[in-house]
Amino acid sequence: MHGIGVALVTEDREHLSALQTRLEATRLGRAVFTHIGYPLTPTDEILRQLQESRAEVVIVDVPTHDPQRAVRAIELIRATTLQIAIFANGEMTHPANIVASMRAGAGEYVDHAGGSDALLEALTRFSSMRTRTPGVAGKARVLTFLSAKGGSGCTTAAVNTALALQQSHGDVVLIDFAPIGHAALHLNLRPQFGVLDALQNLHRMDVQLLEGLMTPTKEGLHLLAGPQQPYTNEPTPGELARLFDFLVNHYRFVVVDGSSRLDPMTRLLSDLSNAVLVVAQTDVVSLWSVGRIHTFLEEGSERDRLRIVLNRYKKIPGFTDEDVEHATSCKVLWKVPNAFHSVSPAIDHGAPVVLQENLEISRSYKALAAALADASSISGGGPDLVYGEDRAVAKKPAAGRLSFSPARAGQ
Repeated sequence: MHGIGVALVTEDREHLSALQTRLEATRLGRAVFTHIGYPLTPTDEILRQLQESRAEVVIVDVPTHDPQRAVRAIELIRATTLQIAIFANGEMTHPANIVASMRAGAGEYVDHAGGSDALLEALTRFSSMRTRTPGVAGKARVLTFLSAKGGSGCTTAAVNTALALQQSHGDVVLIDFAPIGHAALHLNLRPQFGVLDALQNLHRMDVQLLEGLMTPTKEGLHLLAGPQQPYTNEPTPGELARLFDFLVNHYRFVVVDGSSRLDPMTRLLSDLSNAVLVVAQTDVVSLWSVGRIHTFLEEGSERDRLRIVLNRYKKIPGFTDEDVEHATSCKVLWKVPNAFHSVSPAIDHGAPVVLQENLEISRSYKALAAALADASSISGGGPDLVYGEDRAVAKKPAAGRLSFSPARAGQ
């Protein structure tokens, strides 16, 4: 059974029952351990049972009028367990309890009166942080491609980068979240199932079902195909987080083709991603759009995950990377050379250019994939990417977060 493993600790049986009901309603978390009473000492049996349950999150119920034992329990859990997130559950009308719980080590304070929605939001944030945390063993890196405007080549970039990662590292899944999926056409595949089937069957999802929904290529890349016609029912944040929870535990890289969509689901995909690559060209409309996409996805966020991939690149005298970055407030990560006469027939025949030898554009996509793989392989934070004449090399940044320095050499 999949989902986020959650432990529930409280002194109130009625609260325990309410917490279990709320947790089940999220369809994202599952109770793996429950206990009436708080741990009192570092050697308390409750702490051993909590660790043996392999809970990923523990929710500690904080009484309104007597929070001291609950706060002490949060401190003990924080001090004696590893890699378990702590949520405090209590009334939002008592700021002192909130402050005490957070100071003791709680990462979230969930409103007891907020129903399942408040708990779902907290679990969704936990899931999104987990998918994008560098250096966590067994967790895939999520790379989302977006299009600055229609026809920029987003699907081409996503498909070829995913195939290059599959060739060099293996265990890659390409997810087509475009409004109408085209990735299958690029790969000459005829999928029977796809994203919509996965979202509709989350309640019974397991490894066998997940693999059954995939369409593999002969290179071993798995495609979770996009819809063949527009659909009106958007997934909820919880459903999207749960789908990615399955994917990041089953693959090494998750490559998302978001194409030209720009809606609340795009923001969710961005939040779940380690890096968001906006495919653009050096025309006014593309660069104007990149700036607006950057504002939409990064507004109110301290993250700096958007980078530009300049497609069909030709050097323009007097127009530099600095000019592009100034116009868009977004750094240039990569430049894919203009190879229309190779790319167009490759799309028509379902034979991606990255699989063709002796093409400059094929080498460029393989180098881009290598750079992205290196960026996700260093624990404690991603490396800056700097460019040599023939290939990208990774350097550890001073700050411990995923960051990409702009490309200075044409790739």
